[in-house]
Amino acid sequence: MLTIEDRLENMEQELGHVKRRNRWLLGAILVLLGGLVAAGVFKTMITPVQAQVAGAVKEVRANKIVLEDENGEVRARLFVEKGGPRLVLNDEKGQPRAALIVDKDGPLLRLWDKNDKVRVALAVIKDDPSLALLDENGKAHAVLGVDKDGSTLALGDEKGQVHAVLGVGKDGSALVLYDENGKPRALLGMGKDGPSLTLWDEKGQARFAAGKNATVSPDGKTIEYPESSLILFGPDGKVVWSAIK
Repeated sequence: MLTIEDRLENMEQELGHVKRRNRWLLGAILVLLGGLVAAGVFKTMITPVQAQVAGAVKEVRANKIVLEDENGEVRARLFVEKGGPRLVLNDEKGQPRAALIVDKDGPLLRLWDKNDKVRVALAVIKDDPSLALLDENGKAHAVLGVDKDGSTLALGDEKGQVHAVLGVGKDGSALVLYDENGKPRALLGMGKDGPSLTLWDEKGQARFAAGKNATVSPDGKTIEYPESSLILFGPDGKVVWSAIK
């Protein structure tokens, strides 16, 4: 049976995985955004007059295609860069609002708001899908990801600080809540051993545990507690009171 300390360590490893995935996704967004801005200088390869002379064709081969509306505003760009193909859709003011990108790491779909800020990013990176929802400052407030170890949903604030992580893995599921300093304060879990609830103080010391749990005594012995149990810890981590039914 996992001890409370083991549960905390596993939870922190999972949080690190979520943060790394989040940083990778946001980094990919910024890199690909730069490529799309640079591509804005491309012009259409076929003029309207040439198109009328050529008539209808069944196939068009080109490296870059630009579509304009009746006002001459660029509304769509389709082009191929070294990394792969890109499709960018603009609004009536010429601002990018959607982009579909495929490169060596996988496909990526991005959606912008009217202020030219990326607000949604959907990607499949090395066979692992991720969905990120960002605010107007580029901070991710929600990141949903799935990989070989399970699925996770991380929720953050305007500073990019994660405050809640919901995860489902091979060994069960867990909900972890964090304070404004990124310290875990509550863990509600359902594992192979049964349900459990653990609460930590601001220093990271477990102070309350309920349900199926295990602790280590000062002499190094593992003490197992059944599902119908309550444990209170002192600031030094020692058990000060427990109730077992």
